[in-house]
Amino acid sequence: MKPARFDYLRVASVDEAAAALAEHGDAARILAGGQSLMPMLNMRLGGAALLIDVSRCSGLDYVRTEAGAWRIGAATTQAALEWHPQLRAQQPLLNEALPHIAHFPIRNRGTVCGSIAHADPSAELPLALLALGGTAVLRSARRQRTLSAESFFTGMLSTARAADELIEEVRFPSAEPGTGYAFDEFALRHGDFAACAIAALARRDGSLRIAVGGVADRPLARDYPPGLDAGALDDALNELARSLDARDDPQVSALQRRHLVRRLGKRCIERATSAARP
Repeated sequence: MKPARFDYLRVASVDEAAAALAEHGDAARILAGGQSLMPMLNMRLGGAALLIDVSRCSGLDYVRTEAGAWRIGAATTQAALEWHPQLRAQQPLLNEALPHIAHFPIRNRGTVCGSIAHADPSAELPLALLALGGTAVLRSARRQRTLSAESFFTGMLSTARAADELIEEVRFPSAEPGTGYAFDEFALRHGDFAACAIAALARRDGSLRIAVGGVADRPLARDYPPGLDAGALDDALNELARSLDARDDPQVSALQRRHLVRRLGKRCIERATSAARP
């Protein structure tokens, strides 16, 4: 299929993009890599009267490490982040998660902020942003504001972004000394959407953070105190699996998704805990 007719505007700065959004509001969409937006427009699952292309805004194409965080601009591709020379050392969770995203041609065009903005519950980058306690920086002609990942994701393909705002950048906290990280997911084929994805953080004091994607309508995270023995950990994962609003689809049932939360969760916790040890 082909999309409905739309106008196209290429902008050179975030100010131009914000001004266009202020004028057109809900009728406009931000185009960066287009790997999520264009298929939806082609299948007419969504519409736009105007596409505002920010992909060639040099001021939005960056990966900066400042004040203990990785700041990633709206035009930065997933491949540019994946091949960053310091990623493995400073962002081990992202280093594990990025190769699971679709296939390299998709990562070569798709942007980090675009995936966050699309908010697919099975996507790896929203899950990583939530697990790490990251933030999204929203920009409009009126203001700039920063939202935590917990506040930003509100439901299935739904976020707290207002109609006149774009994601200017996202910020992932750098790896904490003494913390182990692990990521894993199950998909029917490599590159398919994850039926269940898990990110785990294990701190040296024994506390844990587990984030789950692909099961509920958005990624969700739970924090656990130090001192959980094997039995208590199994109980915690079982409770987490039951608490999620798991859904059926033609490939994977809700029951299987809950089982994956337990299996992948335990595996990731073991790996993260091992990495946290000196």
